[in-house]
Amino acid sequence: MIVAPSILSLDYGNTKEQMQVLEESNAEFIHFDVMDGHFVPNLSFGPDILKAYKKNMSKVMDVHLMVDDPKFMADIFIDAGADYITFHSEAVHEIANQVALIDHIHERGSKAGISIKPDTCVANILPVLSKVDLVLVMSVYPGFGGQSFIESSLDKIKELRKIIDDNHYDCLIEVDGGINLETGRMCTEAGVDILVAGSYTFKGDIKERVDTLWNLK
Repeated sequence: MIVAPSILSLDYGNTKEQMQVLEESNAEFIHFDVMDGHFVPNLSFGPDILKAYKKNMSKVMDVHLMVDDPKFMADIFIDAGADYITFHSEAVHEIANQVALIDHIHERGSKAGISIKPDTCVANILPVLSKVDLVLVMSVYPGFGGQSFIESSLDKIKELRKIIDDNHYDCLIEVDGGINLETGRMCTEAGVDILVAGSYTFKGDIKERVDTLWNLK
């Protein structure tokens, strides 16, 4: 299982120490929740935070854009070192515009992902599944950490798993929101590839918590 600790829940009084622990852990991705205060009612990281992690870590830099203008933000975070750029389908409504943004991200040398909120159907992103490298299923309403897992997200993961496998798409399924050992196991059984975990990772022994998710099959 790919584990992607979300640094939204990092203890910023111990950034250097926790960065080192993450580097030594079995986490393969580091997840960055970028919020603009408009698309979601919260603000978070700018590109300098990503640059610092990129400079000091060997992990995959996984950027989730919860913003009104993902094309503008995509270039900023690609320049800062993002390996994956995931934008919300709800922020880019037209399929043609989604395709154009996916192509742009690929042309810039990063991998492209698309995300859906809890109230958005999988059907809304079917036209671009063959083009993206990742689909992020939000299992909470985006904008704040520490929310409870929405179990209907499991149905979306199962639906996506079948579609991706049946069509042989080269696309990972990621889930973010309320992930702990119990919900992580449910998501794994549903067919997810990447578990994003913020509060669960950083509210205990980081390496130990990462390992509990990493060992899920």
